[in-house]
Amino acid sequence: MNTKNKLKIFNDPIYGFITIPNSLIFDLIEHKYFQRLRRITQMGLSYLVYPGAHHTRFHHALGCMHLMQKAVRILRFKGVAISEDEENALLIAILLHDIGHGPFSHAMEHSIANNVTHEEISLLFMEKLNREFNQSLTLAITVFKGEYHRKFMYQLISGQLDMDRADYLKRDSFYTGVAEGNINSERLITMLNVVNDELVIEEKGIYSIEKFLTARRLMYWQVYLHKTSLVAEQLMIRALQRAKEITKRGEELTASSALSFYLKNDITKDKFNGEALDTFAKLDDYDIISAMKEWQYHDDFVLSNLCDMIINRELLSIKLKNKKIKNESLAKHVDNLVTKYNISREEASYFVFKGDITNQAYQIKNQSIKILYKTGKTADIVKASNLLNLKALSKPVTKYYICYPKSKL
Repeated sequence: MNTKNKLKIFNDPIYGFITIPNSLIFDLIEHKYFQRLRRITQMGLSYLVYPGAHHTRFHHALGCMHLMQKAVRILRFKGVAISEDEENALLIAILLHDIGHGPFSHAMEHSIANNVTHEEISLLFMEKLNREFNQSLTLAITVFKGEYHRKFMYQLISGQLDMDRADYLKRDSFYTGVAEGNINSERLITMLNVVNDELVIEEKGIYSIEKFLTARRLMYWQVYLHKTSLVAEQLMIRALQRAKEITKRGEELTASSALSFYLKNDITKDKFNGEALDTFAKLDDYDIISAMKEWQYHDDFVLSNLCDMIINRELLSIKLKNKKIKNESLAKHVDNLVTKYNISREEASYFVFKGDITNQAYQIKNQSIKILYKTGKTADIVKASNLLNLKALSKPVTKYYICYPKSKL
């Protein structure tokens, strides 16, 4: 009888060979819930700005698992006791931390599902997988929720130096070609240690942390909060919201069965039950793109124009400012649209809107990064560093934007 070899390797463009450590993790990777991540782009619509940014949540999750394997090896080498069960829990928790992301990553959280975060959906998927895999994910779920008694393990999953950030900064830098974000993840991990159940960085890694925080700030302004990506995501959110409104009026829109379910139903957190979760597991980027390719020819002025803008990359104008946008500025553009196309102010508001974005590279009040000196004392990175701008990086910077049509829709 032939048995399947489950100790396979992936060839990753960032780290080289990534090994699957055991059969349980292999089976989780093979599961349809995880395989769906191959069809969810890591960076949403950023490929409209950076053509190479087509990598997926699947790539990212495997990269995070690989870095977690390294982190466990380093910490054990330094005398931190981590049992085999705890290691497995860490690997599973980081592997599945993004399994609840919807199509185009963050856009779904603001349009199809009603204020249900991807973290909450990830937990629901993990709990369902736990039932399928005979409760073998119980410890991983406890760690993922931050309820395990060893605090540093949660920090490896979700903290200022977690394996999630260590992978996505390096990976997104690679695929976008933005060299400023290329951090040395391996160097950071090599400098990790644990003191009083908290994750710390050894003193000799201080320059790597400075680079890490600076890179994070630059990647947010240059990539994640790029104005073109921002306006494209806002258009997608509005297109899905408009599709939902039209569906509620009783009109059947061309869409996959999974997307139709979410257009027809208001799914809140308390309604995210078996059917909603199973249907969500069938949704990916292809459902949204194929639907918008059809909707761009719909006779609804708003829906057709929003979809046409995304499909053909003819986006709205967007301007970033340091001060809040005045309502008079919005009203002027709304009036122009109403007059020019004979549409209502409510319809015009889909194409004229304002908002704000905030960049904070280091959250000093939330799980601060501590530097471990040779004397055994620890200090916050802001106090330990002689780089003057680190304190500035801990302050949130807010910019305000206004979006409106170019000369024609």
